[in-house]
Amino acid sequence: MRAATSVLLVAATLAAGAAQAGTPSAASPAAAPPVALAPQINAADFATFDKTLSSDAFGGRKPGTVGEQRTTAWLVDRFKRMGLKPGNHGSWFQTVPADSITLLNPDVKLHITAHGKDTAFAYRTDMMVQTLQAKPLIDLKHSPVVFLGYGVEAPNWHWNDYKGVDVKGKTVIVLVNDPGFASGDPKLFNGRAMTYYGRWMYKYAEAALKGAAACFIVHTSDAAAGYPFSVLQNSGSGPQLSLPTRVDPAPRLPVAGWLTHEAATRLFAAAGFDFDKLATAAGKPGFKPVPLNATASVTLHDKIGHIESHNVLAMVKGSTKPNEAVIYTAHWDHLGTDPSLKGHQVYSGAIDNGTGLSMLLELADAFAHQKTPPQRSVLFFMPTLEESGLLGSQYYAARPVFRLDKTVADIAVDALPIIGRAHDMTVIGKGQSQLEDMLAGVLKTQGRVISPETTPENGFYFRSDHFNFAKAGVPAMLASSGLDLLDGGKAAGEKAAEDYTAHRYHTTNDVFNPNWDYSGILEDTQALYDLGRELSRTGVWPQWYSDSPFRAARRKMMAPAAKGKPGG
Repeated sequence: MRAATSVLLVAATLAAGAAQAGTPSAASPAAAPPVALAPQINAADFATFDKTLSSDAFGGRKPGTVGEQRTTAWLVDRFKRMGLKPGNHGSWFQTVPADSITLLNPDVKLHITAHGKDTAFAYRTDMMVQTLQAKPLIDLKHSPVVFLGYGVEAPNWHWNDYKGVDVKGKTVIVLVNDPGFASGDPKLFNGRAMTYYGRWMYKYAEAALKGAAACFIVHTSDAAAGYPFSVLQNSGSGPQLSLPTRVDPAPRLPVAGWLTHEAATRLFAAAGFDFDKLATAAGKPGFKPVPLNATASVTLHDKIGHIESHNVLAMVKGSTKPNEAVIYTAHWDHLGTDPSLKGHQVYSGAIDNGTGLSMLLELADAFAHQKTPPQRSVLFFMPTLEESGLLGSQYYAARPVFRLDKTVADIAVDALPIIGRAHDMTVIGKGQSQLEDMLAGVLKTQGRVISPETTPENGFYFRSDHFNFAKAGVPAMLASSGLDLLDGGKAAGEKAAEDYTAHRYHTTNDVFNPNWDYSGILEDTQALYDLGRELSRTGVWPQWYSDSPFRAARRKMMAPAAKGKPGG
């Protein structure tokens, strides 16, 4: 077996990290020999785990259903067989309450009235709509419509799309992504790399904070959103889940939705405006909100329910520093089933996130069978409600088992491609923390390198559970398999990734393939095992880079005045 990175190598890479953070990846090296793997990291187990979890018997792993019961029970059984211990003070679970909101009138239409004429927009065809409030009836009547550009208030970028307008009680229409994407100017926001201001979660939250009655995001293109409109149609079907207000008291929108580009064009034309011209103007500094001289009306009838879902937690207890923890994260939930579909009705989620779960199980097995137990505890965290907006990890971050100032790092995996050996591993949102330097040291022993994601405009860094750890200040890294394949290079890897997003992501086509080549993902598993093993057996505390937006939260958390206070 290739040795894990030595303590001296870790120290050296951490010291060099800040200087290297912004440098591009090295050119693809010659193919290295296959990596020696821990016995517990093997293709047979990985395939069995994924095939089982993505089978129809698990019903698409929807929270609050029989699928959840079967999934969480199976995961716990596997952890017990491996010899792990419950991760939450003697329990395998952390209960996460959620409100369930199910649309009862799928024939709902959005009505836009302008110049005395009513224009109707159909559910699923033209738009998606829901309420974020747990109320059985939402009746929006004649709400004035305002185009707010990207719907961003970002003082750090000297940008405010809300300047000079009161949106209380109004319907705001905003563009997906952020101004940097449209301009491509690296000095405007982060250029084509999406910032958090580009995410739907931010846009809805900001509109609610400002008192808007409704917010519709325009899906201007697959590239701008990071996925086709069909993903919204699939994800928006069935019960929608959210944390109760007693848990998360933040303001919620009465009406939240999406418009297709074609629907937005018709809506603006009905009000006498050219959508494309206004969208272009919205990407330039100095843009001002545009009242459309139109009103919006929509009525939503919903069935309101309440469920209890569960985060799954298993651990290997540290031998000398049991109160310090290294966390591995992969969400267990997916989208359930859709009886209205013809043919296969189960959202199997073999890639999303059967691959991540399978990797965590392999990692857990490897840690459980170490001859020398880790000094720090290693927590295997499988949150629920990721598909509903990262809610399970949000709940944990506010109520952690291990104090956040005692949490060394979070290493997350989500929807990993299984496409063979690669010269690299991908770090989503590369350039954030010294975890990347430590991983680079590990990969060097494998003859590989780190690469940034190929589509930073998709905002993947903000779309998985590690983000809630990052927001809280804990150094967090979202790692994925590399796309610079030994067989076919970057072109083949990128083609495979694009094909998955276009044809299988969040569809019933995301199914297990018995012909998958596990050689690459097993090397990735070994790399993340070596990284976590180093973190768990040393006193290293990886830090955020100096220009990371999450650094301030960590510094405040770790300040001497914060010591001795409970983490949650």
